[in-house]
Amino acid sequence: MPVKTLPDDAVDGTAPGARSAHEGILRRQSARESAARTYARALPIVPVRARGLTIEGADGRRYLDCLSGAGTLALGHNHPVVLDAIRKVLDSGAPLNVLDLATPVKDAFITELFHTLPPGLADRARVRFCGPAGSDAMETACELVRAATGRTGLIAFTGASRARDPGPLEASAGALDQVVRLPYPQDYRCPFGVGGERGADLAARWTESVLDDPGSGGPHPAGVIVEPVPGEGGVVPAPDAWLRRMRQLTADRSVPLIADEIETGVGRTGAFWAVEHSGVTPDVMVLSKAIGGSLPLAVVVYRDDLDAWEPGAHAGSFRGNQLAMAAGTATLAHVRKNRLAERAATLGARMLHQLQELAGEFPCVGEVRGRGLMIGVELVDPETEPGAGRVTGAAGDGDGGPPVMTDSVRRPHPAAPDLAADVQRECLRRGLIVGLGGRHTSVVRLLPPLTISDEQAAAVLDRLADAVRAAARCRQVVRQQRRTRE
Repeated sequence: MPVKTLPDDAVDGTAPGARSAHEGILRRQSARESAARTYARALPIVPVRARGLTIEGADGRRYLDCLSGAGTLALGHNHPVVLDAIRKVLDSGAPLNVLDLATPVKDAFITELFHTLPPGLADRARVRFCGPAGSDAMETACELVRAATGRTGLIAFTGASRARDPGPLEASAGALDQVVRLPYPQDYRCPFGVGGERGADLAARWTESVLDDPGSGGPHPAGVIVEPVPGEGGVVPAPDAWLRRMRQLTADRSVPLIADEIETGVGRTGAFWAVEHSGVTPDVMVLSKAIGGSLPLAVVVYRDDLDAWEPGAHAGSFRGNQLAMAAGTATLAHVRKNRLAERAATLGARMLHQLQELAGEFPCVGEVRGRGLMIGVELVDPETEPGAGRVTGAAGDGDGGPPVMTDSVRRPHPAAPDLAADVQRECLRRGLIVGLGGRHTSVVRLLPPLTISDEQAAAVLDRLADAVRAAARCRQVVRQQRRTRE
């Protein structure tokens, strides 16, 4: 992939006064804010203005933002339709927080949301507003299926964003409740060492066994939670056939299927909702991030026969955010009417293809994967002995049994989180903001707004490729120096 000359906004030529103000704010943040802060550690910038894909810092530098508020900014920063919707509510004198009272703003949001839902769900859906974070929505969904089924246990899959943090799944559970985490199918680091359709089939069989075997260690669950593309888990799209199998397994056993669309929704993956790629209609959809048009909002959408709540159950003070509902309505409508999901599918496929050239150029790029404008680049250590993962060059036993190892077995190299952090820093030096994810934080993540132009996409790829090149070269020099000393 050729590297172009970086534009002026990637060059640090800031005035001393701006630099001093910038550094002072960062020092005060470090002294006064919690040690739990995350993005601020890896991205020492002070945003003061933003528009679309671009952020300007207090030091005057400009950046291309491919973090997008961790996926909350479907239309990028300060999109005109979002700002206009917010101004209309402010100028109207409408109340800004109304708990769960009906308002014209809320009615418009629900109507637009229903326009976008999978048909099998929209025809008989109920909406539950909850606290404004995705974790609030997931906790609400878990309480919903527990109330509807009278059961307490849950099944989730390894690597999923909210499955990695037990809080949302277990926050309201009793001491005896269980959250069973099962293997998630993936090709590059298959938990069974086979990958492909065989690996997905084994994962599905394991799930079926847990659902049917009373000795599996977990009770019959109140729900099964799937994330169609685990983002924080490393951007690993679920195989469509596996997701359809999950739908069939849960439907046959009267277990609600909960789709975590918190990050994948609103066109991000190339369909309005990621479950649409596989033709699956879940019983429950958990939504947040982009549905608020950059403002805090979360809802749970579910089949009407699951609506077993008592009045006042799982309430919260901030479930009536009128500004977020107005911004969300504008965002949903703009994505739908301008076919931005289809645009994400086309542009995302092109970006994936171009990024896959990196894997051929640099041994440290283990895999490039994703769906739509949700892209991950996994960094590995090519000089360390390969570890667990997909086995290539393995043959079956002829009877559909497990693969038999051969001399040509090849496994993925270990994840390289330090290298991924180096790439993130090199990206920032070049005026590109990216996130990290994956189970070892070794996956560089791209979540650009759906409004990104072809020219901007080319600039993002150029800067990322140059950052990978610089980080890999630096790593090689350090190792050569270490070998010389030894």
